[in-house]
Amino acid sequence: MRNRQPVVALIGATAVGKTALSISLAERLDAEIISVDSRQVYRYMDVGTDKVSASLRREIPHHLIDIADPDEKFTVSDFAERAAQAVTRISARKRIPLFVGGTPFYYNALFHASLNADLPSDSDVRGKYEALANSQGAELLHMRLAEVDPDTAGRLHKNDIQRVTRALEIYDLTGKAPSKIYSEGEKRDYGFDVLYIGLSRTREELFERIEIRLEQEYSSDFPDEVKWLLSHGYDDRFNPLKGLGYKELIDYHRGKTTLDEALEISISRTKAFCRRQQTWFKKFEPAMWFDMAKSSHEEEIIEAINKHLHKEDDQ
Repeated sequence: MRNRQPVVALIGATAVGKTALSISLAERLDAEIISVDSRQVYRYMDVGTDKVSASLRREIPHHLIDIADPDEKFTVSDFAERAAQAVTRISARKRIPLFVGGTPFYYNALFHASLNADLPSDSDVRGKYEALANSQGAELLHMRLAEVDPDTAGRLHKNDIQRVTRALEIYDLTGKAPSKIYSEGEKRDYGFDVLYIGLSRTREELFERIEIRLEQEYSSDFPDEVKWLLSHGYDDRFNPLKGLGYKELIDYHRGKTTLDEALEISISRTKAFCRRQQTWFKKFEPAMWFDMAKSSHEEEIIEAINKHLHKEDDQ
Protein backbone atom coordinates (compact mmCIF):
# COMPACT_ATOMS: atom_id res chain seq x y z
CA MET A 1 0.00 0.00 0.00
CA ARG A 2 1.09 3.52 -0.68
CA ASN A 3 2.09 5.29 2.55
CA ARG A 4 1.55 8.88 1.42
CA GLN A 5 -1.57 10.36 -0.14
CA PRO A 6 -0.97 11.54 -3.72
CA VAL A 7 -2.08 15.09 -4.49
CA VAL A 8 -1.52 17.51 -7.37
CA ALA A 9 -0.73 21.23 -7.33
CA LEU A 10 -0.95 23.66 -10.23
CA ILE A 11 1.80 26.26 -9.82
CA GLY A 12 3.27 29.15 -11.77
CA ALA A 13 3.77 32.90 -11.71
CA THR A 14 0.93 35.39 -11.61
CA ALA A 15 -0.96 35.81 -14.92
CA VAL A 16 0.42 32.56 -16.34
CA GLY A 17 -3.07 31.05 -16.74
CA LYS A 18 -3.53 28.83 -13.68
CA THR A 19 -7.16 29.74 -13.02
CA ALA A 20 -8.52 29.05 -16.51
CA LEU A 21 -6.73 25.71 -16.76
CA SER A 22 -7.75 24.69 -13.24
CA ILE A 23 -11.44 25.13 -14.06
CA SER A 24 -11.15 22.90 -17.11
CA LEU A 25 -9.16 20.28 -15.20
CA ALA A 26 -11.64 20.30 -12.31
CA GLU A 27 -14.53 19.69 -14.71
CA ARG A 28 -12.80 16.82 -16.48
CA LEU A 29 -11.31 15.16 -13.40
CA ASP A 30 -14.26 15.61 -11.04
CA ALA A 31 -12.01 17.67 -8.80
CA GLU A 32 -12.46 20.42 -6.23
CA ILE A 33 -10.01 23.30 -6.03
CA ILE A 34 -8.07 24.29 -2.93
CA SER A 35 -6.84 27.87 -3.30
CA VAL A 36 -3.19 28.42 -2.38
CA ASP A 37 -3.32 32.20 -2.34
CA SER A 38 -2.45 34.25 0.74
CA ARG A 39 -4.92 37.03 -0.15
CA GLN A 40 -7.89 35.11 -1.51
CA VAL A 41 -8.54 33.85 2.01
CA TYR A 42 -9.87 37.34 2.83
CA ARG A 43 -13.46 38.43 2.32
CA TYR A 44 -14.33 41.62 0.40
CA MET A 45 -11.04 41.50 -1.55
CA ASP A 46 -12.32 40.11 -4.81
CA VAL A 47 -11.23 42.14 -7.85
CA GLY A 48 -7.69 42.81 -6.68
CA THR A 49 -7.05 39.15 -5.85
CA ASP A 50 -8.59 37.91 -9.11
CA LYS A 51 -11.02 35.52 -7.40
CA VAL A 52 -13.25 33.34 -9.51
CA SER A 53 -16.89 34.40 -9.42
CA ALA A 54 -19.34 33.17 -6.80
CA SER A 55 -21.45 31.57 -9.54
CA LEU A 56 -18.47 29.56 -10.78
CA ARG A 57 -17.68 28.51 -7.23
CA ARG A 58 -21.18 27.09 -6.98
CA GLU A 59 -20.48 24.94 -10.04
CA ILE A 60 -16.96 23.91 -8.99
CA PRO A 61 -16.33 23.96 -5.23
CA HIS A 62 -13.37 26.11 -4.17
CA HIS A 63 -11.87 25.87 -0.70
CA LEU A 64 -9.94 28.41 1.42
CA ILE A 65 -11.52 31.44 -0.25
CA ASP A 66 -13.37 34.06 1.85
CA ILE A 67 -12.63 32.49 5.22
CA ALA A 68 -11.26 35.52 7.13
CA ASP A 69 -11.86 39.26 7.36
CA PRO A 70 -9.05 41.62 6.28
CA ASP A 71 -8.37 42.63 9.89
CA GLU A 72 -8.02 39.03 11.08
CA LYS A 73 -4.73 37.26 11.60
CA PHE A 74 -4.44 34.31 9.24
CA THR A 75 -1.15 32.41 9.51
CA VAL A 76 0.62 29.86 7.39
CA SER A 77 -0.22 27.39 10.16
CA ASP A 78 -3.89 28.23 9.72
CA PHE A 79 -3.59 27.58 6.01
CA ALA A 80 -1.84 24.23 6.39
CA GLU A 81 -4.39 22.94 8.91
CA ARG A 82 -7.40 24.10 6.88
CA ALA A 83 -5.96 22.75 3.63
CA ALA A 84 -5.25 19.33 5.15
CA GLN A 85 -8.81 19.22 6.48
CA ALA A 86 -10.15 20.12 3.04
CA VAL A 87 -8.21 17.25 1.47
CA THR A 88 -9.76 14.83 3.98
CA ARG A 89 -13.30 16.03 3.24
CA ILE A 90 -12.86 16.08 -0.53
CA SER A 91 -11.28 12.63 -0.60
CA ALA A 92 -14.03 11.21 1.62
CA ARG A 93 -16.52 12.22 -1.08
CA LYS A 94 -14.46 10.35 -3.70
CA ARG A 95 -13.43 13.55 -5.43
CA ILE A 96 -9.97 14.83 -6.30
CA PRO A 97 -8.35 17.72 -4.39
CA LEU A 98 -6.54 20.06 -6.81
CA PHE A 99 -4.29 22.73 -5.29
CA VAL A 100 -4.06 25.92 -7.34
CA GLY A 101 -2.21 29.12 -6.53
CA GLY A 102 1.01 31.07 -6.37
CA THR A 103 1.96 31.42 -2.69
CA PRO A 104 5.18 29.42 -2.25
CA PHE A 105 5.41 29.51 1.55
CA TYR A 106 1.93 27.98 1.81
CA TYR A 107 3.07 25.06 -0.34
CA ASN A 108 6.21 24.67 1.76
CA ALA A 109 4.22 24.47 4.98
CA LEU A 110 1.85 21.83 3.67
CA PHE A 111 4.04 19.64 1.48
CA HIS A 112 7.60 20.04 2.69
CA ALA A 113 7.26 19.84 6.47
CA SER A 114 8.21 23.47 6.95
CA LEU A 115 7.73 24.87 10.41
CA ASN A 116 4.13 26.01 10.66
CA ALA A 117 3.67 26.41 14.40
CA ASP A 118 2.50 29.80 15.57
CA LEU A 119 5.35 32.03 16.67
CA PRO A 120 4.96 34.91 19.16
CA SER A 121 3.71 38.27 17.96
CA ASP A 122 3.45 41.73 19.47
CA SER A 123 1.68 44.61 17.74
CA ASP A 124 3.85 47.19 19.52
CA VAL A 125 7.08 45.60 18.28
CA ARG A 126 5.64 45.23 14.80
CA GLY A 127 4.46 48.83 14.83
CA LYS A 128 7.93 50.02 15.79
CA TYR A 129 9.46 48.47 12.69
CA GLU A 130 6.63 49.58 10.42
CA ALA A 131 7.16 53.15 11.63
CA LEU A 132 10.88 52.79 10.99
CA ALA A 133 10.21 51.66 7.43
CA ASN A 134 7.84 54.56 6.85
CA SER A 135 10.23 57.16 8.23
CA GLN A 136 13.59 55.87 7.03
CA GLY A 137 12.79 53.50 4.20
CA ALA A 138 12.52 49.79 3.46
CA GLU A 139 16.22 49.44 2.69
CA LEU A 140 17.25 50.43 6.22
CA LEU A 141 14.80 47.91 7.66
CA HIS A 142 16.25 45.20 5.44
CA MET A 143 19.78 46.13 6.51
CA ARG A 144 18.72 45.79 10.14
CA LEU A 145 17.48 42.26 9.43
CA ALA A 146 20.71 41.40 7.60
CA GLU A 147 22.64 42.23 10.76
CA VAL A 148 20.75 39.72 12.92
CA ASP A 149 19.69 37.12 10.34
CA PRO A 150 21.57 37.26 7.02
CA ASP A 151 19.95 34.03 5.81
CA THR A 152 16.41 35.39 6.10
CA ALA A 153 17.48 38.77 4.73
CA GLY A 154 18.99 37.06 1.71
CA ARG A 155 15.69 35.26 1.05
CA LEU A 156 13.48 38.35 1.33
CA HIS A 157 13.34 41.29 -1.06
CA LYS A 158 14.13 44.62 0.59
CA ASN A 159 10.70 45.96 -0.40
CA ASP A 160 8.85 43.07 1.23
CA ILE A 161 8.23 45.19 4.31
CA GLN A 162 5.60 42.86 5.75
CA ARG A 163 7.86 39.80 5.96
CA VAL A 164 11.00 41.74 6.88
CA THR A 165 9.04 43.33 9.72
CA ARG A 166 7.72 39.93 10.82
CA ALA A 167 11.24 38.47 10.87
CA LEU A 168 12.51 41.33 13.03
CA GLU A 169 9.48 40.98 15.30
CA ILE A 170 10.25 37.26 15.82
CA TYR A 171 13.90 38.08 16.53
CA ASP A 172 12.99 40.73 19.12
CA LEU A 173 10.52 38.45 20.90
CA THR A 174 12.59 35.25 20.90
CA GLY A 175 16.19 36.47 20.74
CA LYS A 176 16.77 33.99 17.92
CA ALA A 177 17.18 34.44 14.20
CA PRO A 178 14.03 33.26 12.40
CA SER A 179 16.13 31.11 10.06
CA LYS A 180 17.54 29.27 13.08
CA ILE A 181 14.07 28.75 14.57
CA TYR A 182 12.78 27.35 11.29
CA SER A 183 15.75 25.01 10.83
CA GLU A 184 15.56 23.63 14.37
CA GLY A 185 11.86 23.82 15.14
CA GLU A 186 9.26 21.12 15.28
CA LYS A 187 7.78 20.40 11.87
CA ARG A 188 4.46 18.89 10.87
CA ASP A 189 4.37 16.32 8.10
CA TYR A 190 0.88 15.98 6.65
CA GLY A 191 1.73 12.85 4.70
CA PHE A 192 1.11 14.09 1.15
CA ASP A 193 2.93 12.99 -2.00
CA VAL A 194 2.69 16.06 -4.22
CA LEU A 195 3.25 16.37 -7.95
CA TYR A 196 3.67 19.97 -9.10
CA ILE A 197 2.28 20.82 -12.52
CA GLY A 198 4.16 23.97 -13.44
CA LEU A 199 2.89 26.46 -16.02
CA SER A 200 5.34 28.79 -17.71
CA ARG A 201 5.49 31.61 -20.22
CA THR A 202 8.27 33.93 -21.31
CA ARG A 203 8.80 36.88 -19.00
CA GLU A 204 7.87 39.25 -21.82
CA GLU A 205 4.53 37.49 -22.27
CA LEU A 206 3.85 37.41 -18.54
CA PHE A 207 4.56 41.13 -18.24
CA GLU A 208 2.19 41.88 -21.11
CA ARG A 209 -0.56 39.80 -19.48
CA ILE A 210 0.04 41.54 -16.14
CA GLU A 211 -0.38 44.94 -17.77
CA ILE A 212 -3.60 43.91 -19.51
CA ARG A 213 -5.11 42.38 -16.37
CA LEU A 214 -4.30 45.35 -14.13
CA GLU A 215 -5.56 47.85 -16.69
CA GLN A 216 -8.85 45.93 -16.80
CA GLU A 217 -9.09 45.79 -13.01
CA TYR A 218 -8.34 49.49 -12.58
CA SER A 219 -10.89 50.46 -15.24
CA SER A 220 -13.62 48.28 -13.69
CA ASP A 221 -14.53 47.77 -10.02
CA PHE A 222 -11.14 47.67 -8.31
CA PRO A 223 -11.02 51.35 -7.24
CA ASP A 224 -14.58 51.07 -5.89
CA GLU A 225 -13.69 47.87 -4.04
CA VAL A 226 -10.86 49.64 -2.21
CA LYS A 227 -13.07 52.66 -1.51
CA TRP A 228 -15.63 50.32 0.10
CA LEU A 229 -12.92 48.67 2.22
CA LEU A 230 -11.71 52.05 3.46
CA SER A 231 -15.25 53.16 4.28
CA HIS A 232 -15.66 50.08 6.47
CA GLY A 233 -12.44 50.59 8.42
CA TYR A 234 -10.21 48.24 6.48
CA ASP A 235 -7.02 50.06 5.53
CA ASP A 236 -3.26 49.57 5.33
CA ARG A 237 -2.95 49.07 9.08
CA PHE A 238 -3.78 45.48 8.18
CA ASN A 239 -1.36 43.31 6.23
CA PRO A 240 -3.74 42.19 3.44
CA LEU A 241 -4.30 45.82 2.44
CA LYS A 242 -0.56 46.43 2.10
CA GLY A 243 -0.41 44.04 -0.83
CA LEU A 244 -0.19 44.55 -4.57
CA GLY A 245 -2.76 46.95 -5.96
CA TYR A 246 -4.51 47.66 -2.69
CA LYS A 247 -1.80 49.87 -1.17
CA GLU A 248 -1.55 51.87 -4.40
CA LEU A 249 -5.31 52.43 -4.56
CA ILE A 250 -5.40 53.38 -0.87
CA ASP A 251 -2.84 56.07 -1.67
CA TYR A 252 -4.99 57.16 -4.62
CA HIS A 253 -8.11 57.50 -2.47
CA ARG A 254 -6.08 59.50 0.06
CA GLY A 255 -5.05 61.90 -2.67
CA LYS A 256 -1.39 60.90 -2.66
CA THR A 257 -1.34 59.76 -6.32
CA THR A 258 -3.44 59.93 -9.45
CA LEU A 259 -5.20 56.79 -10.65
CA ASP A 260 -2.75 56.48 -13.54
CA GLU A 261 0.19 56.74 -11.15
CA ALA A 262 -1.32 54.09 -8.89
CA LEU A 263 -1.75 51.79 -11.88
CA GLU A 264 1.85 52.24 -13.01
CA ILE A 265 3.17 51.50 -9.51
CA SER A 266 0.95 48.41 -9.29
CA ILE A 267 2.22 47.15 -12.64
CA SER A 268 5.85 47.67 -11.58
CA ARG A 269 5.38 45.94 -8.22
CA THR A 270 3.48 43.03 -9.76
CA LYS A 271 6.20 42.47 -12.35
CA ALA A 272 8.80 42.38 -9.58
CA PHE A 273 6.67 39.87 -7.67
CA CYS A 274 6.33 37.78 -10.83
CA ARG A 275 10.11 37.59 -11.16
CA ARG A 276 10.42 36.41 -7.55
CA GLN A 277 7.72 33.77 -8.09
CA GLN A 278 9.61 32.39 -11.09
CA THR A 279 12.74 32.07 -8.95
CA TRP A 280 10.89 30.40 -6.07
CA PHE A 281 8.99 27.88 -8.16
CA LYS A 282 12.09 26.71 -10.01
CA LYS A 283 13.12 25.02 -6.76
CA PHE A 284 9.90 23.02 -6.38
CA GLU A 285 10.21 19.26 -6.88
CA PRO A 286 8.99 16.94 -8.25
CA ALA A 287 7.56 19.13 -11.01
CA MET A 288 6.53 18.82 -14.64
CA TRP A 289 6.69 22.11 -16.55
CA PHE A 290 4.54 23.10 -19.52
CA ASP A 291 5.00 26.12 -21.79
CA MET A 292 1.56 27.71 -22.02
CA ALA A 293 2.51 29.87 -25.00
CA LYS A 294 2.59 26.80 -27.25
CA SER A 295 -0.50 24.94 -26.05
CA SER A 296 -2.75 24.35 -23.05
CA HIS A 297 -1.15 20.87 -22.80
CA GLU A 298 -4.39 19.76 -21.19
CA GLU A 299 -4.29 16.14 -22.38
CA GLU A 300 -0.66 15.71 -21.28
CA ILE A 301 -1.41 17.27 -17.91
CA ILE A 302 -4.44 15.05 -17.31
CA GLU A 303 -2.38 12.00 -18.22
CA ALA A 304 0.36 13.05 -15.77
CA ILE A 305 -2.18 13.71 -13.01
CA ASN A 306 -3.89 10.35 -13.44
CA LYS A 307 -0.56 8.55 -13.50
CA HIS A 308 0.48 10.23 -10.26
CA LEU A 309 -2.82 9.67 -8.48
CA HIS A 310 -3.03 5.99 -9.37
CA LYS A 311 0.55 4.81 -9.42
CA GLU A 312 1.32 1.79 -7.30
CA ASP A 313 3.81 1.85 -4.49
CA ASP A 314 6.90 -0.10 -5.57
CA GLN A 315 7.38 -1.50 -2.12
